[in-house]
Amino acid sequence: MTQIQNRPEVRAPHARIGAVLTGTARVSPRLAGRLALELWRRPGRPAAVRASERAVHEAATRSSVDHRGRVTVYAWGDGDRPVLLVHGWGARASRYAELVSALLDRGYSPVAYDAWAHGSSPGPVRTILDHQVVIAALAERYGGFVGVVAHSFGVPVALHAVPAGRVVAISGMADFGQVTDGFCAGLGADQRVNTQLRRAIERRYFDGDAGIWERFSAHPAPGRELLVLHDTDDRVVDARQADLLAATGAEVIRTSGLGHSRILADPAVVAAVVAFLDRP
Repeated sequence: MTQIQNRPEVRAPHARIGAVLTGTARVSPRLAGRLALELWRRPGRPAAVRASERAVHEAATRSSVDHRGRVTVYAWGDGDRPVLLVHGWGARASRYAELVSALLDRGYSPVAYDAWAHGSSPGPVRTILDHQVVIAALAERYGGFVGVVAHSFGVPVALHAVPAGRVVAISGMADFGQVTDGFCAGLGADQRVNTQLRRAIERRYFDGDAGIWERFSAHPAPGRELLVLHDTDDRVVDARQADLLAATGAEVIRTSGLGHSRILADPAVVAAVVAFLDRP
């Protein structure tokens, strides 16, 4: 396992909200689950395009996919060797600006989209199954992808939608339950809140199916080459998730000091991603 060193990042938990949810769970567990769901399902105000991303963002050819709302799509390059980029929760496609530039230099044609309630795509948020529909539509439109790069929540999305082929997972999760585990840990909410949030997600989005946590977790997949990059200072997705992904047959590169998000723009990380996609 390779290691890349850099500077540390610190995130502060919203302890007051967690305490309220934990207190509510003692009195009314189901109410605590509904309240937690209302917080969990809102990624906040759509992230803005950063100044460092603007040139790449504006150079994209824009289109859309219509599935339960309009999903904004970005494409760069001449269409040869398309690579799909899947952003994480609360982010947007422009966060891949550094990688887009590097891929273009190597003759790839990056394709990305803003998920519902993110970037330029209106909400509300949709499920991993809706992402699967959009990714299938993009694969048909662009003639299939030679590789997929995903970040954070985009990792289980990509692994479910593209089970085979060459995939890069950055700051991602192997255990789908991390989508609630990480959320509750960040708030300081206890296990009762976590359990009720899971039940609320099952009821709201999956017709009460409790099997989603296993189904959308990472599993070994024939025909898949998987590169995992994860920072030891990640405060959003537990770095031990990389070990679980490694158990599915992945190659792992560990970084240090980049945290959950800065890892996307790190030159050494970008170079590692491109080198992996360049392999014969």
